[in-house]
Amino acid sequence: MKAAPSPEEIRRHNLGTLLRHVHLSGPASRAELAERMGLNRSTIMALTSDLTAAGLVSEELPRTTGRAGRPSLVVRPESDRVYVLALDVGADRLTVARVGLGGVVLDRRNAPRPPDPFDPEEVVSVLADLARGLVRRARPDTVCVGIGVAFSGIVRQEDGVVRFSPNLGWKDVPFGAELGRRLGLGLRVSVGNDANLGALAERERGAGVGLDDLIYLHGDVGIGGGVIVGGRLLGGEGGYGGEVGHMVVNPGGRLCGCGSRGCLEAEAGELALIAAAGRDGLTGREAVAAIVDAADRGDVTARDALHRVGGWLGYGVANLVNIFNPAMVVFGGVLREIYLGSAAQIRSRLALSGLGAARERVRLRTSELGDEATLMGAAELAFADVFAAPLETLARGKNPLP
Repeated sequence: MKAAPSPEEIRRHNLGTLLRHVHLSGPASRAELAERMGLNRSTIMALTSDLTAAGLVSEELPRTTGRAGRPSLVVRPESDRVYVLALDVGADRLTVARVGLGGVVLDRRNAPRPPDPFDPEEVVSVLADLARGLVRRARPDTVCVGIGVAFSGIVRQEDGVVRFSPNLGWKDVPFGAELGRRLGLGLRVSVGNDANLGALAERERGAGVGLDDLIYLHGDVGIGGGVIVGGRLLGGEGGYGGEVGHMVVNPGGRLCGCGSRGCLEAEAGELALIAAAGRDGLTGREAVAAIVDAADRGDVTARDALHRVGGWLGYGVANLVNIFNPAMVVFGGVLREIYLGSAAQIRSRLALSGLGAARERVRLRTSELGDEATLMGAAELAFADVFAAPLETLARGKNPLP
């Protein structure tokens, strides 16, 4: 029989829960927090006092009040003082940001992807240099409490090993450990699949707030998917669930980077669109945006390319809706632009191939977080330890580098 939690464990849990509320939902009064958490006001006052003393939140009088009597203090996250490093390793660019409590991007740097081959050592070097530069620019009174990375590949999350990334050519690379060593901050580097983290970010801060069943489809060079079922990310036995980009939709179709043929990403991804539009030699978000723009201006080849790719994407969406019955499917990365240019084909295929009961209430949406979805997911991954043990994690945090 599991032992009942100790008073200290209950206190730690409540501190993390309160901090998470203001982190995700913004400033809230003590009275609002008491109602959300089901605690009395004296307990909330004790929790906010501890968090304020630690420098994780601040309290102030409300700017306006419509009630008589003593107003309830408003609790705000200390966004400028407590932050994480969020890194996004995409197939065409590298991004590093300082993200403060509350999800505020305080500073960021982008770099184009290194030229082929996509060498792990060079990628780690670029990311470490960018990240250390951001830490040095931070104020002396700030504290870094975590490091999170969104990576476009199959990741073993417990140790940050990239098991396989077909579009980058990586296999069994100890990415998290090497990046942590090069950063030299003494903090654990948490690495997650970019689409999984994008799904979590859209549920916490974007199009899917409050939804327990959500699928996020992320397009980079390939296609990844994050599947949330019953409020929890679908991980699978080894933590590698959600690789929907390698669901076969066209047996014998285009060759995929994974070695198979006719995968969803091979038929409906960035490279498939570029090839169908006859724009070989171009890559990246700009190429996709140019094709969508050309289609909008009447270019028949660009329009037909979008319709073809949209049809295959619709097959994939129909399969996912039939299997998972989500409340929403969110299109992010370059799939956001592809969806906007081929929504009719996607919806038509879903209507033809989706089971009526499964699709009747599903909503198809573009990412509200846009290009920030995976980066914000990386930030949430880095903040996880803070919400598990706020005071202890803050004590282990690091001040800016000399």
